[in-house]
Amino acid sequence: MASLSDPEVREFLSHGTRTGKVAFVAADGRPMVTPVWFVLEGDELVFNTGKSSVKGKALARDGRVAVCVDLEGPPYASVQVQGIVTLSEDPDELLRTATEIGGRYMGADRAEEFGMRNGVPGELVVRVRPTKVIAHFDVTG
Repeated sequence: MASLSDPEVREFLSHGTRTGKVAFVAADGRPMVTPVWFVLEGDELVFNTGKSSVKGKALARDGRVAVCVDLEGPPYASVQVQGIVTLSEDPDELLRTATEIGGRYMGADRAEEFGMRNGVPGELVVRVRPTKVIAHFDVTG
């Protein structure tokens, strides 16, 4: 089984601006999936979301989650991270993670702008601690 400490997995997840697709269960039991911007911090996958969003409420209710990141063209590849989340509303952590995530997806010159926009009260820092990591590289090879 792969892990987030595996260099090939880390490189794949950190490459460019691939989004994570977060799967969770809505309050009425429906499965849902939504894209997120994310970063890796140590052995955790980290993203931000609104506390009052469907995703935020679902993760507060049930901390089990799966995140899939894929390469959508040849040679096709994917990494799925299954895990348990921890949630934080700490203002300093919110600003720091939102800035780091904004820098990854919008570029260093806009990192602070996105940090200020997304690292605000009402947002959550979501940390996914993996329980299982499944990696498929070079699917067409």
